[in-house]
Amino acid sequence: MYEVLIVCYLLVALALIGLVLIQQGKGADMGASFGAGASGTLFGSSGSGNFLTRATSIMAITFFVLSLLIGRMSANTKSDDEAWQDLSQPGTAVEEPVEPAKPAEETIPE
Repeated sequence: MYEVLIVCYLLVALALIGLVLIQQGKGADMGASFGAGASGTLFGSSGSGNFLTRATSIMAITFFVLSLLIGRMSANTKSDDEAWQDLSQPGTAVEEPVEPAKPAEETIPE
């Protein structure tokens, strides 16, 4: 599930970058108002602005929702360092038998 969300996140990010790069700047509207041939475009005289703006908004909302989902999934992982704090289950470590210590040989100086 996590890998699928990452792939979708990447695709939405690339689509969002593409949509932003396709859009015209604010200065391009001035030339269109004097009849610079904007009516001969693919979307009509005002259709491309509305379509691209709406598509960019949808991609941005999708991007933020995926960011929150991926962040939520990443934050709820339990690390190995915190496993020792869970005392509800017995440990699985196998202890080795301890041999009794041998008495140290005392040497008496002669």
